[in-house]
Amino acid sequence: MEAPFVQDYWNKRLEFCRKSLEKNGFEPYIVSDAASAGELGWELIRRSSPHSISYGDSMTLRSTGLLSRVSSCSDWEFIDGFSSVLSRPEKMTLRRKALGVDLFMTGCNAVTDSGRLFWLDMIGNRIAPVCFGPLDVLLFVGRNKLVTEEEEARRRIRSMAAPMNAIRHEGMKTPCMTTGRCHNCGSEDRICNAWLVLEKCYPKRRIKVILINEDLGL
Repeated sequence: MEAPFVQDYWNKRLEFCRKSLEKNGFEPYIVSDAASAGELGWELIRRSSPHSISYGDSMTLRSTGLLSRVSSCSDWEFIDGFSSVLSRPEKMTLRRKALGVDLFMTGCNAVTDSGRLFWLDMIGNRIAPVCFGPLDVLLFVGRNKLVTEEEEARRRIRSMAAPMNAIRHEGMKTPCMTTGRCHNCGSEDRICNAWLVLEKCYPKRRIKVILINEDLGL
């Protein structure tokens, strides 16, 4: 149980970020925990009535329980480019198909107080649909992703999120898997290849950002 002043701190941080995101054209929400994020995500999906849905891998998204709910519903085509029963070429085909779905879901590596969103990706399948293609995008963001400015966002991603993500995936061969720190390597398994920074949302409210008052994901 967190102390009241800790909750008060995060309530203020999240609300400040929410207002900044709204000014930048995003459609932001604040929820108390992962389960509430899943319920809100379901409501937003139902509201948009998509014919097809896909996602970019995200520990935060997975923690909401929304993926299993969406994948088991027959009201839309669910495109799963991460299914464990598929070969890598089959997964890549589905990830390309995900660029044109009606609704795309994923997480985010960092969000600044000024309402800017930051990602660092390996092949771009997570960030490309956020930029263009799907009619609606749902982002799930734990409070631990909030940072004050761009420099902190990039430092957070380079020094912690990226090395931890590499370590999370078995079979990757990068220096950070051994040392736990970024070496700006030239490994074939390097996961730090493509940056995405969103300053504004266009068209307005295409991207919904669900801020979660819990530490979630990397």
